[in-house]
Amino acid sequence: MNSPFSISADTKNRLYLYKVIIGLSLICLTYFIGSALIAEDYRERISRWPMEVMGTAHSSKSSFCRNRCRPPGSEALPEGVVVQTSNLELRPLWDSVLVKEKLKPSLNLLAIAVGVKKKKIVHKIVEKFLSNGFVIMLFHYDGIVDQWSDFKWNNEVIHVSAKNQTKWWFAKRFLHPDIVAEYDYIFLWDEDLDVANFNPQRYINIIKSEGLEISQPALDPVKSVVHQSITARRKNERLHRRYYKSKGSGRCDDNSTAPPCTGWVEMMAPAFSKAAWQCVWYMVQNDLIHAWGLDRQLGYCAQGDRTKKVGVVDSEYIVHLGLPTLGVLERIKESSETLRVDNRPAVRKQSFIEMQVFSQRWNDAVKNSKCWIDIYKQTDQQSN
Repeated sequence: MNSPFSISADTKNRLYLYKVIIGLSLICLTYFIGSALIAEDYRERISRWPMEVMGTAHSSKSSFCRNRCRPPGSEALPEGVVVQTSNLELRPLWDSVLVKEKLKPSLNLLAIAVGVKKKKIVHKIVEKFLSNGFVIMLFHYDGIVDQWSDFKWNNEVIHVSAKNQTKWWFAKRFLHPDIVAEYDYIFLWDEDLDVANFNPQRYINIIKSEGLEISQPALDPVKSVVHQSITARRKNERLHRRYYKSKGSGRCDDNSTAPPCTGWVEMMAPAFSKAAWQCVWYMVQNDLIHAWGLDRQLGYCAQGDRTKKVGVVDSEYIVHLGLPTLGVLERIKESSETLRVDNRPAVRKQSFIEMQVFSQRWNDAVKNSKCWIDIYKQTDQQSN
């Protein structure tokens, strides 16, 4: 006869065995399920491996290239094929060997607004600048190009034509800094200038040695139409950077720091260094084609102190003839008579309007620019 103690022990052994069996079953089930999941994940990772390797390489390459400056829009191109700048050199349709035989590339540019009525004056200007190695660009504001073909230099210069547009309209559209980046100096002149006493290369030598970033030749005070006294030539001087006025309103002395006492040139015959023009081009407004008002702000583009970097060259001077250009139209009537229409008063009125618009834009920009610092504000207030 079995004792109650043996029955209890046997029951406990069976329960323990059941637990062991159930535990082993769960472990096996977990193993098989886990193996299936791991295998699936492994197969997936294996299939993705080439992509991941390429992605890692791409990520590494992107990290390397992220901080390299690229012109906007060129990111899709291989870096070695990207040409960031251009120039105005004429290229031959054949015999490109002739280009290699050219001794030196042109280092300076003259862009000048012209009309066929001023051909003789322009001819003298172009000849003088061409002989000194300049590239010449003619802006034809009257739309007439073919009547310049009688000059030998006609095929050596670049012609751009658009009726009744100013040189600033042309400059904004055809003298982008990337296009003229190869030229050390950009001259942007009117056509009614006598250059009998002007030598371009000597002028370049002076402004280089004096560190002038923005300049103009002085005007003969006797023969010229002089609008601003600072532009009048001083005899026996090489150049000057300021104007003195001791009487009346708007006095100018050695303490003056603002235009028109100093840091100022007129818009009729300015010359800009490459660095200065890169700044001025952005200041030229797309819709304000007369550019009145820009002269007072040019000093911000002078690459330094405008009282030192802006000046008027006396030893190489010109004569401003003051001849009417834009606004004077000639029409042929049915009787073959020439009818001369003078819209100069309207042009002048528009110039004043644009000057006011530009002034307001400048003031609004100064007020709203959060990061811009006016480097001349304190000195101007002290001067005033």
